[in-house]
Amino acid sequence: MLTREDATYEAVRRLAAGVAVDRAFDVSDPESWIGLDFGVRELAWRRPELFHSNASLAGRRLSWGPGAWLPSVTWSRKPGDAELALALCHRDGWIREAALGHAEERPALLALVVIRCADWAEPVREQARALLAKAPPHRLAAQAALILRVGRRPRGGFAQELLTGVLRAGPAAQVQELLDSGDRATARLAHRVAIERRLLPAARLAQTAARHHDVVVQDLCANAAVATLGESTSDKFREVVAPLLASRQPRVRAAGVTTLARAGRHCEAEPYLTDRSTVVRACARWVLRQGGTDPAPLYRALCADPAARPAAAVGLGECGVREDADRIRALLAHPVPGVRAWAVAGLRTLEALRVDDIRPLLDDSSAAVVRQATAALLPWAGHIPPQHLRELLAQDRPRHQQVAAARLLWAVGVRSQD
Repeated sequence: MLTREDATYEAVRRLAAGVAVDRAFDVSDPESWIGLDFGVRELAWRRPELFHSNASLAGRRLSWGPGAWLPSVTWSRKPGDAELALALCHRDGWIREAALGHAEERPALLALVVIRCADWAEPVREQARALLAKAPPHRLAAQAALILRVGRRPRGGFAQELLTGVLRAGPAAQVQELLDSGDRATARLAHRVAIERRLLPAARLAQTAARHHDVVVQDLCANAAVATLGESTSDKFREVVAPLLASRQPRVRAAGVTTLARAGRHCEAEPYLTDRSTVVRACARWVLRQGGTDPAPLYRALCADPAARPAAAVGLGECGVREDADRIRALLAHPVPGVRAWAVAGLRTLEALRVDDIRPLLDDSSAAVVRQATAALLPWAGHIPPQHLRELLAQDRPRHQQVAAARLLWAVGVRSQD
C-alpha cells in the first residue's frame, strides 16, 4: 500500500506524463491537492526531467532600470489541465502567476486556485483571489474542505471568508448539502451557518445534537435546540428535550437536564442523579436545588438499595458530608460489581479513603472495581506491601489484576520484573 508521500509523487509523475487530472489522483480528497502542491516543488528539484512544458521563460526589460529585467512566461500552445496543474504548483512564482492566467475556465483546477490564494508571493495571491471571487457559489461550496484547511495558513483567510459569505447568502440547499459532510471543519461551518439562518427545525437540532459524532456540532445544535423553547411547556418541549436526554453524549444529556429547570420540571431531573457522567449528575443536582429539593437525602435513600442505580454511591460522595462515609463504605462489599466500583469513587470524592478498606479490592473479579481501586490507591502505593502486589502479578491472575499491580509497583519506583 502506497504511503501518502508515495501517492503524491505518483500523482506528480502521472500529471507530468499527461494523465488527466481526475485519473492522476483522488480529486475529492483535499489532502491530495495540498500534497500535490508540495510534491511538485520537491520533485522539480530532484527530477527536473519530469517537467517538460511548452512554457518558455524570457527576459523582459523594465523601463526604469538599465539592464533590469523581469521574467515573461509564454506558452507555445494552450496548456492542458495536467500541464497547467503542475505549473500552478511550480516553485517559480512567475510561472505560478502566468498559469493563473489560463485557469479561469478550468473548473477542474479550482482547488489549486484556492491554494494559490494563500501563496507567499503577493502578485500570485492577488490574482488567485480575483479568480476565486468569480467562481460560481456551488463550485466554491464543493471546495469547502480544502478552503477550510487552507484557511488555517497565515494568508488563508480570504477563501474562508468568501466561502462563509456564500453560504450565508446563498440557497439554503447549498448549506444543507454540507451538513452531512464527512469533513469535520465543513460540518461545523455548515451547522453554524444553518443555525444562524434558522434553517433547521428544533426537532432536527435536538436529534443532531444527540447523534452527531463531533462535540462542537453537538454543542451548537443542543444550545440552538434549547434556545427555541423559551419558557415553553408544550409538546414541542418533549420533542426537543427527549432526544437530548436520551443521547449517549454526556454534554448533550447535561443540556437536556438543565433545560428542565427552565420549564419548571425540576422533579424530572431526579433519575439523572445517578447518571454515569459527572457533569450530568452535577446538572441534575443543580436543577433539583433550583426546585427546592436537597439531593443529598435522595442519594442516602438510594444507597440503601443501590443495585438498580449503582452510581448513587458516587453521587452521595459528590454532595454528601463526612458522616456519609460509613454509608458508602458499607457498599464496598455489595454483591453487584458496579456498586462496589462506584463506592470506591464516592469515597475518593468525599476524601474518606482508608487504604485497608480498598486494598482487598485489588483481588476483585471485576475489572471495573480493580481500576477504581487502583486509581484510589496510587497516591498511597507505598503503604501496600510489595509482596501482595507481586502475588497479583502471577501468571494465573486475571489480566486486570496484573495491570493494577504493575501500576502500583511502578508508582513506588519498583519495576514489575525486578
